Order: sequence, then C-alpha cells, then structure tokens
Amino acid sequence: MKAEVHAAMPVDWQVSDEPVPYPAAVAAMERRVADIRDETAPEAVWLLEHPALYTAGTSARESDLLDPARFPVHRTGRGGQYTYHGPGQRVAYVMLDLQRRGADVRAYVQTLESWLIAALALLGVTGERRVDRVGIWVVRDDGREDKIAAIGVRVRRWVSYHGVAINVDPDLSHFTGIVPCGIAGHGVTSLKELGRDCSLHGVDAALRQAFEATFGVTRSQPATKMD
Repeated sequence: MKAEVHAAMPVDWQVSDEPVPYPAAVAAMERRVADIRDETAPEAVWLLEHPALYTAGTSARESDLLDPARFPVHRTGRGGQYTYHGPGQRVAYVMLDLQRRGADVRAYVQTLESWLIAALALLGVTGERRVDRVGIWVVRDDGREDKIAAIGVRVRRWVSYHGVAINVDPDLSHFTGIVPCGIAGHGVTSLKELGRDCSLHGVDAALRQAFEATFGVTRSQPATKMD
C-alpha cells in the first residue's frame, strides 16, 4: 500500500487500559466494521489486552489444541489457526476500508507485516517475515527462529478487522497449550525475553509512530467509543 492510497480521514486510535473479554471485543469490532462500511464512522485501530485465552481461526486443526482445558477457547472468523492472547501481550485490532486502500488483501497483510517490523525496529528488535510462516520472527543468537508477533485478519465487505499481536511480557508457558499458528518446530518469544524492558504504553507509542508512517495519520479517541 502506497501513500497515495491512504484514507483521507484520520484513523481513530483507541486504547483500552483494562483487559477486554474476547466476545465483547469481537462484537464491538463487528459493529465498527458495519459503521465503516456504511460510512457512518471512521477507520479505527483498537489496542487492548485480553484475559488468558486461546482462539481458533478458520484453519485451526483440533490436534493443535494440546491442552483444551487450560484456558477458554473461542472460535473466531479470522484466518489462521490457534493462537494465544493474554496479559502482557498487546493486541491491535485494525479496522480499515480496504476498498479505499487498494482492494488487495494480500498487499494489506504484507503492509501489516511491514508495520510490525517497523515498530519492532523502533524498540531495538529486528523482526523478519518468512514466506512459509505467518507472523513476524526474530533470529536468536544460536540461530533458532522464534515468533514475536502474530497476524490474523478477516475482511467483510472490504473492511478489515481482527489484526495483530505483539508479545511484550506475557507468560510464554501459556503458549504450550497449543501449536501456535499450526507451526511446530519453532518457539515463541517476547520483548522481555529479548532483553527489551518495554511497557505496553511504550509499545503503543512505537506502534503508532510506525502505523502513521505506513498507513497514514491517526487521531486519539476514548476507548469507550469502541468497547
């Protein structure tokens, strides 16, 4: 996505300081997506945390849910497989009018990847994409590759929702109840584990700076307008 296809209106930038239950978040996103499509609300990015839970995307395999009793499991319409959300992980739900931004879902996902890579660079971490693996990866000193950020999107009538998640300082043991995103043989890491002692608000600032450089200008809005 190039600068010339940025939406004319600023994107609402909203942050919830308290954990948001997953069903409430999905319901709020669906309402906002409908309003964006009807041109009664601007595009939005919503930053939040969830209580500990697993989500199953449209391609989730039951065999990848290793500990089904550990946390609540939510079936969701986003693409992808199983993932974990919980405290210490910054989730960013991205609701953009893709019809005004090129009408290309693949390009949109690639732009999300570029956004995350740019935000991580601001935090002193080199994130990389892999053609055969979804998400953003870091190469450790011993050569292994660990996942630091996940991507899972859904598009309804050319409006995107769901989005991305960066591991800031979650309990990484919580990922062992699933095969994250169906990818075995690789680990999961966090900014904290990489030696970056970042607060959620510090990560938010990097996300916003990188978002504006990638997608266009934002404006702060109270989270109560979303949730």
